[in-house]
Amino acid sequence: MSRNPSDVPPAMPDRLRSPLRRTLASWEFLLLGVAILIFLLNTQASPYFLDPWNLSDATFNFTEKAIIAFAMALVIISGEIDLSVASIIALVSTCMGFAVQLGADTPLLIVIAITVGAACGAFNGFLVAVMGLPSIVVTIGTLSLFRGIAYIVLGDQAYAGYPNSFAFFGQGYVWWVITFEMVLFSIVALLYYVLLHRTSFGRSVVAIGNNPTAALFAGIRVSRVKFLLFVLTGVMSAVAAVCLTSRLGSTRPSIAVGWELEIVTMVVLGGVNILGGAGTIPGVVIAAIVMGMVTFGLGLLNVPGIVMSIFTGLLLIIVIALPIVIKRARQRVTS
Repeated sequence: MSRNPSDVPPAMPDRLRSPLRRTLASWEFLLLGVAILIFLLNTQASPYFLDPWNLSDATFNFTEKAIIAFAMALVIISGEIDLSVASIIALVSTCMGFAVQLGADTPLLIVIAITVGAACGAFNGFLVAVMGLPSIVVTIGTLSLFRGIAYIVLGDQAYAGYPNSFAFFGQGYVWWVITFEMVLFSIVALLYYVLLHRTSFGRSVVAIGNNPTAALFAGIRVSRVKFLLFVLTGVMSAVAAVCLTSRLGSTRPSIAVGWELEIVTMVVLGGVNILGGAGTIPGVVIAAIVMGMVTFGLGLLNVPGIVMSIFTGLLLIIVIALPIVIKRARQRVTS
């Protein structure tokens, strides 16, 4: 018996299938699969991995860095970079430690931290956005400048004696195993998601990263946007400095050494184009969790910290090189 063509259900329109296809083919979906795989491998590698308190401790491996990574993502999407973030942490922590010696309480410490972080970011932003200097050169310079000031003030000493209330930011729990840092990470991630993907400011950042000249002719105040992005990065570095200093309970000039590489790796691993113009906040969130689980898993296996440094360096090279290799391979196939 022949079937009436009208009885055949219509094919799903491409506009309905395309979102699913885009999701399945996206870098974020692939990265999510990697995160799940690493989670399963960690459960097999150590019987202690699934302990709720251990998983809670694992969040400290990425929350502070991820808070900065969200701001760094916007800077890189705009076509710039900030390599001074870890040194800003050192300078902010030093200023807080100095204030503690003078009797400052917790609210004043927070104000000092945000002010110093914003000032450092504004200094970078002025040199890059107003003076027109290359951001990589400027921030390599301020990387040495900010940490150098911390070393001059502290030397081989350390500041301690922070108020008991200050410890909550890096050691406190909101509920059961949910740390304050994890809650803060979630809130900041949501705010940056809205800022980048749901506001005209975010669209301006992407436009600048794709073509700053065209963005300027489109009426976007390129210098102002870039200046604000560096200020935001400085503020986020200050927030991370508060959490890290609170968690450690002391200030040393060597605090957060090497975090620049890990933060940039986190951003690029999250799918942000190192050349600017593209990237998502969900990708950075997943990348932060991936790197946190890898670090924690290696720690449970008593793997030396230097191995993580080697892994981070290799990961950064691979993530940057992989899209280029794939693009060249596709060009050879189509040619």
